[in-house]
Amino acid sequence: MRTCEKSRETSETRVEVKMNLDGTGTSRIETPVKFLNHMLTSLSKHSMIDLTVEASGDLSHHIVEDIAIVLGESLRSALGDARGVTRFASAAVPMDESLAEAALDLSGRPYHVICLDTRGERVEDMACEDAVHFLQSFASSAHITLHIKVRYGANDHHRIEAAFKALALCLRGAIRLDATREDIPSSKGVI
Repeated sequence: MRTCEKSRETSETRVEVKMNLDGTGTSRIETPVKFLNHMLTSLSKHSMIDLTVEASGDLSHHIVEDIAIVLGESLRSALGDARGVTRFASAAVPMDESLAEAALDLSGRPYHVICLDTRGERVEDMACEDAVHFLQSFASSAHITLHIKVRYGANDHHRIEAAFKALALCLRGAIRLDATREDIPSSKGVI
């Protein structure tokens, strides 16, 4: 099984994550940031990754950032040497009037381009800039290359949710085991 359990405790936050890459998309998300709970539930459901996240802390920004770090580290750990994975994936997701596109490479090289182009400062109880920072921190700690662009949309909730769902579909495609491949999908022999 491609699973991982990780925790992180600092003077600002406490985060515990359990992840199963070969799951069914079930989740139990318990953080003080309700909009992030909604996004992580959606991420789990559409990626088919089983996910448990428990987090507490002093400030929303710190909680969001540290969850992203632990989730990224968990993905990296659960993938192991990435033998047999598909590696690359892309997706476009409509959410009512919004459209988000994402492309992902389990490259082993952390890089991100995140363009959500939100209009307001907050969505529900989360700062819009924290949604961008979450995606950046996740990509960096997972050592993946991640590009997300929201093409258009009038509602910031829909823009961000479409982006998270596009990420979920990319994760689902990239971590999928390819029955025709037994090696590590890299000419270098390592990811």
